[in-house]
Amino acid sequence: MNRPTLARWVGDTDRFMTSYWRRKPAVFRPPGGAPSPFGLADADGALASGFLRTPYVEMARAEDPLGTEAYTTARTVHFSSHEGFADEAKIGKALADGATLLLRCVDQWHAPTGETVAALAGELGLAVEAFCFVTPAGRQGLPLHRDDADVLVVQIEGSKQWSVHEGPADGDWKPGPCAGAEPAEVLRATVRAGEVLYIPRGFAHQAVGDGGLSAHLSLTIREVGVVELFRTLQRTAFEGLKMAPRPLDDRSITDAAAELIERARGRLAELTPEQLVDLARASQRARMPAPRHVISLADMAAAYKS
Repeated sequence: MNRPTLARWVGDTDRFMTSYWRRKPAVFRPPGGAPSPFGLADADGALASGFLRTPYVEMARAEDPLGTEAYTTARTVHFSSHEGFADEAKIGKALADGATLLLRCVDQWHAPTGETVAALAGELGLAVEAFCFVTPAGRQGLPLHRDDADVLVVQIEGSKQWSVHEGPADGDWKPGPCAGAEPAEVLRATVRAGEVLYIPRGFAHQAVGDGGLSAHLSLTIREVGVVELFRTLQRTAFEGLKMAPRPLDDRSITDAAAELIERARGRLAELTPEQLVDLARASQRARMPAPRHVISLADMAAAYKS
């Protein structure tokens, strides 16, 4: 299958899908370096714009979490106070004090990243989001944790020391910080600018900044779970069904139940497990932000004059 976007980061995509995908972590070093649609200059521009606010901006410190007051400020807009705007001075101080800057869902507000994420989602048939992490040298933003996503870490600036640990033993696991005994380490690597680290879904991991200020773009590739499959099953079984929502007596309630059962039997008899998975994944992709259509006010004004 042709996957040109993925190939820019991992090379031979067939080999990647058969040897690494959902199996084991690895570091890839594309000739000429891995391209990133988002860089530090873009982060600077977003912060300088004055429009970036929570939850798109966050700061984290593994050993000492920060409250939003440590990196945001309130602004008065048309006589009303609004909280949560990114404060460049506070962010600079927090970075100097060892905190990690996290820019969430970059694909939602940075057009080139949005285009890249949409292309990758189309190639994999899965929903994708992008997050940017900026970490001072020797510091750790997040503790050892698991993500409910496969992750492609594209190193933008500096380097990070990564430790990737075993994935969960079965399907009964949760994303977030790892509790209890630390799972066995399966990969330790320093990822430098222009390199890419792949972390399979659920594999525990942590990173420490190295070699000056470190920045990477995390492309998180989301997979469906039982909840998404169940909701899709409900929608598929009863889509288009029109019934009175509140039957008035025992007979009408029983008739409604019979109609629901009959509808479900008919629809589900035609549905294969593979189709259900495809429908659930498509539903998840449909919730991704639509491609941005940037208007040009200058062009509109010129058109009126012509």
